[in-house]
Amino acid sequence: MTQLAAAPAWWRRDPDHAIAIAPAPSTIVAPTGNDAAFAALVAFTAILLVAPQEYFPAIKALRIALLAAGLAIVSHLAGRAFGATPAQPVRREMVIALALVLWAAFTIPLSIWPGGSLAALTEHFIKAVVFFWLIGTVITTTARLELFGWVLTVCSLPLAVTALDNYRTGVFVTHASSSVQRIAGYVGGSGLAGNPNDLALMLNLLMPITGALFVISRRPWLRAIAAAALVLSVAAVIVTFSRAGFITLAAIALMSLVAMVRRGAAGTALLIVFLAGGASLLLPGKYFTRLSTITNIEADTTGSAQGRWSDYFLSLDYIRQHPITGAGLGQDLLALNEARGHDTWRSVHNAYLQAAVDLGLPGATLLVALLVCSFGNTRRVQRQSGVRSVNLTHLAILAQGVRISLVAFAVAAFFHPIAYQFYFFCLAGLAVALVNAHRAEMAAAS
Repeated sequence: MTQLAAAPAWWRRDPDHAIAIAPAPSTIVAPTGNDAAFAALVAFTAILLVAPQEYFPAIKALRIALLAAGLAIVSHLAGRAFGATPAQPVRREMVIALALVLWAAFTIPLSIWPGGSLAALTEHFIKAVVFFWLIGTVITTTARLELFGWVLTVCSLPLAVTALDNYRTGVFVTHASSSVQRIAGYVGGSGLAGNPNDLALMLNLLMPITGALFVISRRPWLRAIAAAALVLSVAAVIVTFSRAGFITLAAIALMSLVAMVRRGAAGTALLIVFLAGGASLLLPGKYFTRLSTITNIEADTTGSAQGRWSDYFLSLDYIRQHPITGAGLGQDLLALNEARGHDTWRSVHNAYLQAAVDLGLPGATLLVALLVCSFGNTRRVQRQSGVRSVNLTHLAILAQGVRISLVAFAVAAFFHPIAYQFYFFCLAGLAVALVNAHRAEMAAAS
């Protein structure tokens, strides 16, 4: 009787054997579920970032991005219909994203230009939300999550190399007499990195994920790829001369150094600070002149900083006058033209204000709520993966990487009109994918 009482109950997991039954990172099995949907999602992501159709114009007519996205959606839905893909629980992030789309659709009849709002909804916003949904439903294991992260890392390489080559060869979009020369964006203005500011933004958002993969990888050649992507990306962000890019890069560096110190790598963090200080001596003098206009707005001879600062106050005044429905999705340009009294066709360079001007305070609240939930997902996975009873350190590091990327977006959103673009919805989808992977790991450990 004493032996039976001392033995653990059959329905409980023996805590003494928890570590033994938890799968180590090297023994995680290949991803299960709908492989066709995941492969199509990977293809769509690569097309979205690299834009191969710009290098090979002959395939433009094939609309390969649409084909890849369509295949991913059809494959996933077919798998669900025939029982090949297990159903995922409905998460609050999906509900918030759907509510945001529905609210945008509701405001269309009240828009300054209903036709323009409808086009913004169908041609951009819905596609970004579908991308978010696919990432959050198709990526269900750690293996898939890591592979998707590597796809993002590899795709950052041509973006960074193009930026550096444009700077080296003098491919600029500004006039030769301009006080600051700005390089051209990626492949002639196409894709998510079509101008220097967006190019810096895209590279900044991918760097923390690349850094996490560098830490958890054990194969030297993979770590070499990640290290090359990080070094090239930092250099590329600098040569864009993007002020928002520098502020975002500084936020990433600070968060990363804090994370390294907390993980017991203070020596490595100190070495990076030393190398960064030495590398700053090699930067062109005009770069620091450009950065000085962040605090000294009047010193910007291009007028860009002054115009954006004025737009912030015009946007706040418009939100005060139209707090509920706003100007309509994608109509902040028309609203600000009306507020200025002349046409400049410049969107407010602040994603939070952009959402509030377009969709009123309800729309901006939903967008911020989705961002907050995404932060919560990464924090929860990072905390629960650090429990000693399970060996999920690799997943905790990935969660930390996605979390720093979300911080980078939250900072960059103060300087970019990116409320409805793919940037944020990719990261929000990865935050949901982290929860899926953690659930799968815990199920395997049980």
